Amino acid sequence: MSRTIRTGDFAELRAFAAVAEARSFRRAASELGLDPSTLSHAVRALENRLGTRLLHRTTRSVAPTEAGTRLLARLAPALSSLESALEDALAPGDTLSGTVRLVAPRLAIRTLVAPIIEGLARDYPHVTLDVITDERPGDIVRAGFDLAIKLGESIERDMVSVPLMPRFTTAVVGSPAYFAEYPPPTTPHDLARHRCIGCYSGPGGSFYRWEFEKDGAAIVMDVTGPLATDDPDLMLSAALAGVGLWHGVEELARQAIAEGRLIRVLADWSPSYPGFHLCYAAGVGLAPATRVVVDALKANAHSAGHIKR
Repeated sequence: MSRTIRTGDFAELRAFAAVAEARSFRRAASELGLDPSTLSHAVRALENRLGTRLLHRTTRSVAPTEAGTRLLARLAPALSSLESALEDALAPGDTLSGTVRLVAPRLAIRTLVAPIIEGLARDYPHVTLDVITDERPGDIVRAGFDLAIKLGESIERDMVSVPLMPRFTTAVVGSPAYFAEYPPPTTPHDLARHRCIGCYSGPGGSFYRWEFEKDGAAIVMDVTGPLATDDPDLMLSAALAGVGLWHGVEELARQAIAEGRLIRVLADWSPSYPGFHLCYAAGVGLAPATRVVVDALKANAHSAGHIKR
């Protein structure tokens, strides 16, 4: 039976495709910048008009039905074609162009942004990516940024949040030469007798207090030592040279630990924190140039194994 396509059908079809591909109303809503309830209503309305169930829903999972699988197979290429047509209409001529401003901590730039630069430059030569380093990005809209990468715990509720990296763990490390002179600490309180490399990474560039946690007990230590800086590369170099103990994200020191150039201590006291999320303003459609950067970051996070599909 034929039926007339209404204006609202595109939004409902897009909502269904997003949920079916993400296998989650919550993840699809995050990517589209919408509320999960809005997507649920749109999918339900589409199912009612078609007279068939498109998604199996439980409290723990979402999966397309047989009818939903058939629809998605036909729908995904069509939606992709429509989005490409819209991008072509907005771009000058046939060239996708524009400047995308992104702000992120140095670790996120190194692990998440750097791997996509070559591909973006090759595939979109007229897109310029402006990358600014900020260990604690603030209000990106007020600062004029299109995108930010932040820790999951620091993202405002009115922002779209897309996970790019799982939770990460901190580590305290020192060189073999350092531990030849000083006994390894067995509790955080022992750090009062150690030379520690200080870090200016707290709010407003304040001095970071080393945080530890074990069996529900939390300890915060004010450390002292021969060096304090906001440069993580300098901190790690100093630790490798035996200047003192370094405290930071384990990812940065993992290779040196594996090679025996650094020794990890207090591992049972090292807490974990929410990983990096890509965020941007909700309720506003992304410019085509911004969308390709978002897609590249998400694809890299999946291919690198940071986030599972």
